[in-house]
Formats: sequence, structure tokens, C-alpha cells
Amino acid sequence: MIARRIGTVLVGLMLAVSSLAARAEDADKPSAEKLREANLRSVLVVPVVNRSVDVDAQDYFLTTISRPLAERGYYVFPVHLVKRMMEDEGMADADMVHGADPRQLAGLFGADSVLYISIERWDARYIVLSTTVTVALDYTLKSGLTGETLWKSHQQLAYSPQNNNSSGNPLVDLVAMAVTAAIAKASPNYMPLAQRANQQAVYTGGLLPGPYDLPAEK
Repeated sequence: MIARRIGTVLVGLMLAVSSLAARAEDADKPSAEKLREANLRSVLVVPVVNRSVDVDAQDYFLTTISRPLAERGYYVFPVHLVKRMMEDEGMADADMVHGADPRQLAGLFGADSVLYISIERWDARYIVLSTTVTVALDYTLKSGLTGETLWKSHQQLAYSPQNNNSSGNPLVDLVAMAVTAAIAKASPNYMPLAQRANQQAVYTGGLLPGPYDLPAEK
């Protein structure tokens, strides 16, 4: 009898813990309703976490993110100024910034929200006379008031430059393909992919228009 009661209590506790965990997970899930209720006006883009092998990816990417957010109708705090100020405050490590309380980060600048971005891929891979340039990005927008997640997006884009000018000579065309691939591998252009990824995330990834969004002319 006692063993049965203990078992019943344990089962009850396990169900209660599972229920609380599920509620906590649901509370942090992004939704259009949360985004609408937050009524955001400004976005603080914190230093980007770079998980790629390109050490310059973070700085290059930062030059691409402000414009689409501003065109979507949000005030965007100057990204390079934010990065410099955080470095001055001892927060030079992007991973440390991403682990900080978003309410505290937002409070430093008076921002409504904090946008966290991580670069998952920023590379060029050479395979059989072809180079594929890939950019993969994760976006997470959190409330500066409550700290909850309001919006998320993942974008991955790839591009393989091709030599479309056929000479009619297979050997010459093969050499041309190899040269094109080698140039792309030696000096890949990531910026168009990053810009397109930002556009897709901001405009088709579920982020609602901000208060400064200008309606399209008819």
C-alpha cells in the first residue's frame, strides 16, 4: 500500500514537472501574436556569433543587416557603434553577449528588442571543377522588456558561379570552368548571399512591419 502511494506521488510529480517544462517551452516560442503585442519600434543588433571558419565574416555581415530592418519600419541602432560600445564595456566576446539577459542589453541603449544573429556557414567549397559559396544564418529577436523570444528565422543560400560562354571546344570550356571555380574559391563573394538572406528573413520570414514602414506606392 505504501509503495503504491509513493509510486502515485512520484508519477504525479513527474507529470507536474513535464507540464511546467512544456509551459515554459511554449512561453518562449515565437508567435505573430507576441510580436504584435510587443509593438516594437526599435531593434538593437548585438555582435554576431561567428561559427564559420572565416574570421572576417562577422564584420562583413554587419554591413548588410541594418538596411532591410530599417526598410521594414524599425529604428536600428548603429551596429558598429553598438559593437564598439560593448567592447568598451568589456563585452567583446559575442558568445558572452548572446548569453546575457536581453533586458539588460536593451536597457543599455533604451531598445525595445534585441536581435541575435549567428553565422552558421560562410564558406566556399570546391568540388569537381565547381565552387559552391554558402551562407547560413540564424536570427532570434527577443523582447527588451520581458526577454521572451518574439521571432526566429533560419536562412541558408548557396551559389555556384558558372562559365556560360561556350567556345565549342570541350577542352577549352573545361579549362574555363576550372578557372572560374578557382577564382570563386580564392575570392568568394558572400555579400549578395548575405543581403538576400536578410531580405528573405525580414520580409518573408514572419517579421511584422515596424511603425516606420512605408506603404508601397500604388
